Amino acid sequence: MTENNKKNHGADLIVDSLINHDVKYVFGIPGAKIDRVFDTLEDKGPELIVARHEQNAAFMAQGIGRITGEPGVVIATSGPGISNLATGLVTATAEGDPILAIGGQVKRGDLLKRAHQSMNNVAMLEPITKYSAEVQDPQTLSENIANAYRLAKAGKPGASFLSIPQDVTDSPVSVKAIKPLTDPKLGSASVADINYLAQAIKNAVLPVLLLGNGASAAPVTASIRRLLGAVKLPVVETFQGAGIVSRDLEDDTFFGRVGLFRNQPGDMLLKRSDLVIAIGYDPIEYEARNWNAEISARIIVIDVAPAEIDTYFQPERELIGDIAETLDLLLPAVNGYGLPNGSVEYLKGLRNNVVEDVKFDKTPKEGLVHPLDVIDVLQNQTTDDMTVTVDVGSHYIWMARYFKSYEARHLLFSNGMQTLGVALPWAISASLLRPNTKVISVSGDGGFLFSGQELETAVRLKLPIVHIIWNDGKYNMVEFQEEMKYGRSSGVDFGSVDFVKYAESFGAKGYRADSKEQFDAVLKTALKEAENGPVLIDIPIDYKDNIKLGETILPDEFY
Repeated sequence: MTENNKKNHGADLIVDSLINHDVKYVFGIPGAKIDRVFDTLEDKGPELIVARHEQNAAFMAQGIGRITGEPGVVIATSGPGISNLATGLVTATAEGDPILAIGGQVKRGDLLKRAHQSMNNVAMLEPITKYSAEVQDPQTLSENIANAYRLAKAGKPGASFLSIPQDVTDSPVSVKAIKPLTDPKLGSASVADINYLAQAIKNAVLPVLLLGNGASAAPVTASIRRLLGAVKLPVVETFQGAGIVSRDLEDDTFFGRVGLFRNQPGDMLLKRSDLVIAIGYDPIEYEARNWNAEISARIIVIDVAPAEIDTYFQPERELIGDIAETLDLLLPAVNGYGLPNGSVEYLKGLRNNVVEDVKFDKTPKEGLVHPLDVIDVLQNQTTDDMTVTVDVGSHYIWMARYFKSYEARHLLFSNGMQTLGVALPWAISASLLRPNTKVISVSGDGGFLFSGQELETAVRLKLPIVHIIWNDGKYNMVEFQEEMKYGRSSGVDFGSVDFVKYAESFGAKGYRADSKEQFDAVLKTALKEAENGPVLIDIPIDYKDNIKLGETILPDEFY
């Protein structure tokens, strides 16, 4: 049979649709109910990255969505293949990252039977996705993919899921895949709303920009930088807004990040401000009750969709539309505005708090390294174009508070769900998308083993990743909070792992560094060796100052 006469099946329609949507990578694990799609990917379509666990494949797809704004694609088989996707999909939806997930399903005739791997896929994933549906007609596969793909990235992005029965994938089809589509283009907010905000800024004593995840898209970041270049407004970033403020704007405008815990310099600024301009801000990044506990903030929103209102977040005006276009129209309307002298003096005093808001004795115990020493070394050896992915744990608090980033979507946190295991899968995605730069992945020893098996995936792909483990032998983020609440900890201990041997068993390089000086030397070596594949560095960490850091936290803010 010639290529022109070759019979197309549902699987061809799926893969051709992904081609038409310019999907570069598909992450997943095969199985009988979806294997024709994997067979088709051998001949055409995106590069297939076979993962070691569906949850990690979903994290990899989330990493694509986080960095590019276009949905990452993950494919899994029926039954546990689908249920294993759940954590990755809920993390993506909560944190505003677009994913298109495709799952195998039993044949249509077995859907209502207690057949092998028969499960209501749609019902299971519907609460944690933006869109969840099952395709019953093979001829509609491409149109369903087109709609699911668009919904994943529309408005507030998240996960879309399509369940596809095996006989739908295997059926012959006569239609062609939907051609590439042009995204609908939002206009700016209304002129009246823009003028209202411009006047509010001119009348304000201390206006502040609160930059969230939605402000980190490349066009929005560029517009914000133009605005800040002309009008030196103070800025607070959420963790997911990290890097929006560039290095050359830092001294004049940047006053830290807020997230996780209250009582940081950014909180002080938000409390003092008489006008908070929330740009691309999502409450899940840092609930308004944490930065507006007194319900006193005057808030104006700039976003692509209406805000979620609560007692602590009641904007008086919402500028809805294309954020970049709105900001570009706002700039000429506020050009020439300057902060009053009193506000300038207040900000000078506050800046000292940003630099040294908590005093630590950085002398570690013998054979251990202090968190701030690790961050000092990392900061010195990380260039602005490098991506740093951060897992969840005590290291996450230290990194989010003290590690600086100057390019948006280059310092990645799981903030909405605080999901363990994301760092290494996200590093794999970043390495694929940014092949000419190194990627640094940071985790604790607990979180690392949630996805450590993907070290083999990184080795197989020869990816330039340096993974750093802050090792204390416990689930420490839980431990220190329990100690502060109850005077003791429980359920946080586990056995030791030789992570150097672990890395070597996967074909990666492994090192251990038990002093700041040793880590500095090892990291230099690792960044060079990573050109040939991943390198792991195990650092015995001294978390003695976690309680001291925790004492700045309000008692009801523990996570």
